[in-house]
Amino acid sequence: MFQNLTGSTSQISLTALRAFEAMARTGSATAAAAELHVTHSAISRQVKSLEQQLELRLFDGPRHALRLTEKGAALAAELHPAFDRISAAVTHARGQSDELSVAVHASLSVKWLIPRLARFHEQYPHIHIHLIELSPHAETHRGADAVIRLMGPSALNAAGVEHIAPNAIGPVISARRAGTDARMALAQAPRLISRTQISSWSDWTQLSGVQLPVPPSAPRSLAHLHFVLDAVLADWGAAVLPWILCADAIAQGKIIAPYGFAPDEGGIGISLSGPEPSRAQRSFLHWLRQEALPSDCHPHTPEYL
Repeated sequence: MFQNLTGSTSQISLTALRAFEAMARTGSATAAAAELHVTHSAISRQVKSLEQQLELRLFDGPRHALRLTEKGAALAAELHPAFDRISAAVTHARGQSDELSVAVHASLSVKWLIPRLARFHEQYPHIHIHLIELSPHAETHRGADAVIRLMGPSALNAAGVEHIAPNAIGPVISARRAGTDARMALAQAPRLISRTQISSWSDWTQLSGVQLPVPPSAPRSLAHLHFVLDAVLADWGAAVLPWILCADAIAQGKIIAPYGFAPDEGGIGISLSGPEPSRAQRSFLHWLRQEALPSDCHPHTPEYL
């Protein structure tokens, strides 16, 4: 892998390689620092040191929008499976464990997984779940026994991914703001978007074929989808949200979806680490499948309006 490097490959810092691999995989030094429990500056120093050792540019672009160079992407592609094998070897050496580290995107964790975990602990009191926040654009997390996230159709069909529940998206508004004419209230409400899903309104328009009038003011932007849902509940405005995240609030009568939900071919997917699932991983996967059954429905039909 390092045959073109000047000097001995034994002098390449493993710490620097690990920092680079985490930054390449998560998409930012901040996310890599959170995963490795170090500072942002420590990641930056290690990556810069690696570039100096390799005499290569691994990232290009402005500091706030770095992207992998061609050689950086090639190196990352080799390092990803290598560190995966190291992590799997450590897990195998530890043997069967009732500790389970689960990496999950914040919005999915707060609005879907955590409200259900009490039922998991009732069924499997001997298994201890440790939740890890998965960075918004990250697809994996080093050291996690399981990774759960909202995925598009291509990711759901990838090798090693279990499809847990389907998804659909639709515009929602609080029941208080909806009044007697929810569609009119929706059209007049300020629009809310998440910075992780900035195209949500146009995505729904394309899926549903419904063209709503565009409000004169710019959309109000929030950091995460669960912030957007909370803002809808607090009457800040209307938002296009995944069915999975707001199904509970709809069932409780707190929010209304005047146009229903349009299937987007995405859903909740889970990937497990290791060559063979452990006892705890198998139990967690079985529970997830059972827990997701109420969501395995057709939220675009009139009964969900």
